[in-house]
Amino acid sequence: MKNQKPAVMASINVTSLVDVTMVLLIIFMITTPLLRSGIDVALPEATAKALPQNNAITVTLSEEGWLFIEGELIPDIEFEGRLLEQYESNQQGMIFLQAEKTIPYGSVIGIMDRIRQLGITNVGLVVEPHEKK
Repeated sequence: MKNQKPAVMASINVTSLVDVTMVLLIIFMITTPLLRSGIDVALPEATAKALPQNNAITVTLSEEGWLFIEGELIPDIEFEGRLLEQYESNQQGMIFLQAEKTIPYGSVIGIMDRIRQLGITNVGLVVEPHEKK
């Protein structure tokens, strides 16, 4: 009886693997909504009431003049095509335009004109809420 070898265990204990997987899943579920932060721009202030943001497309004009659609840098020559593509796949049909407050008014109007030439008329301007003193 002394020379008998113990039986080999043929199954894998996956309990710790499941625990690690569940922790990672919970971490991703918590951090994913926080990733949609967008481009950091200093918006002008206004006392207008907020528009609902459900399923709207955000277009950003940075201080350097770069255009972003949903936080993705878009070359100027591809702007209309990419925006129209996203607009047609969007159910709500709303565009939010946000621009640095230091950008000249004519540049913002120029972007709005480019959006309207695509046949998109439902455009909202994004501003910071004005604090009443």
